[in-house]
Amino acid sequence: MDKLLITGGKTLSGTLRVSGAKNSALKILAGTLLTEEPVSIGNVPHLHDVTTMIELLGSLGADVVLDEKMRVEVTAANLKSVRAPYELVKTMRASFVVLGPLLARFGRAEVSLPGGCAIGARPVDQHLKGLAALGARIDLADGYVRAEMDGRLKGADITFDLVTVGGTENVLMAATLAEGTTRIANAAREPEIVDLANFLNAMGARISGHGTSTLIVEGVERLSGCRFDVMPDRVEAGTYLIAAAATGGRVRLTEAAPDTLDAVIEKLECSGAEIRCDVNSIELDMHGRRPRAVDIRTDVYPGFPTDMQAQYLAMNAIAEGDSRVTETIFENRFMHVQELNRLGAQIELENASTALVHGVARLKAAPVMATDLRASFSLVVAALMAEGTTLIDRIYHIDRGYETIEEKLQLLGADVQRVR
Repeated sequence: MDKLLITGGKTLSGTLRVSGAKNSALKILAGTLLTEEPVSIGNVPHLHDVTTMIELLGSLGADVVLDEKMRVEVTAANLKSVRAPYELVKTMRASFVVLGPLLARFGRAEVSLPGGCAIGARPVDQHLKGLAALGARIDLADGYVRAEMDGRLKGADITFDLVTVGGTENVLMAATLAEGTTRIANAAREPEIVDLANFLNAMGARISGHGTSTLIVEGVERLSGCRFDVMPDRVEAGTYLIAAAATGGRVRLTEAAPDTLDAVIEKLECSGAEIRCDVNSIELDMHGRRPRAVDIRTDVYPGFPTDMQAQYLAMNAIAEGDSRVTETIFENRFMHVQELNRLGAQIELENASTALVHGVARLKAAPVMATDLRASFSLVVAALMAEGTTLIDRIYHIDRGYETIEEKLQLLGADVQRVR
């Protein structure tokens, strides 16, 4: 099993290209099931989760071709199955969004209940509520969701009980082929949902309101193939900005989307970073300074993203002053705290959703273990700041969401090796 060996104390400095957004690419790949025509997707990140989604599409009978630049062409003309098996869905929660496209196009689908990171229950009841409102008959048995309908789905007014990214995406894709108009209220506003809607519109869907809390979908009879490029990954961009800031360094990110990172950039500026943004680039400079402690409270977009909570908490661990980090999206998302404390951080859990961080002048290397995708990179941030050499075990979590992590960190001057 691969591990990362990181010798800390290096100030990160340099230029990186931001990869395509994992959380957008996975849903767009699922959306290719909505048409029998070839769909070409560019700027797809080379990640384990993307490989899993491609395997899932292949298991359904889709023809998937990749070129040397990771442009993926999917032709789902002759599917042999509408069953997404447990063996694949259990490893990646995002694969559950094949349910909506399969149901809308073929009138039936059978998808295993999802797995993924151990960061809370994350139920799919809102997904099923939305699909049922469109006319699907839903049955749960033997760990699978079975959905079917007669004829086409029917447009409906749907109001989610809580903001749900995956539920919004599943229902949005299903509604594109429904008869009539669907209005989705209390919809998620994430940039990745905007990207998915833009992709679906490129296929001939008629979606408006993306980026707001109300989506309107005028159903069409069929969708066509298209060529589309995935948006930049805002979580990867924010993570490298935090890593550079934590080491007092300087980084320039190209092919980024600064307008998707307002909440993170605001907090980094409060921590003492000088930040300049262009249309598609971000430059951060800490001028060698130690960051200032900043309180963080996660929230749905456009609030501070839960997927960057762990990384910022790690930076707060060596910041000047004390801070409070509050997690409002997922329960059980402070599993990294114990590992950060092994490196000399002084973090205490006030309750299940709040961590009190007492900034220390330095951290010291120790062996640590990754527990979930984003928490894994919090250990990387801490190791980059720690005295000595830190061994991070179970980095398969990192490979699910960060492309060529050791190569990118080496480009910034970090002393990082992948070992077995």
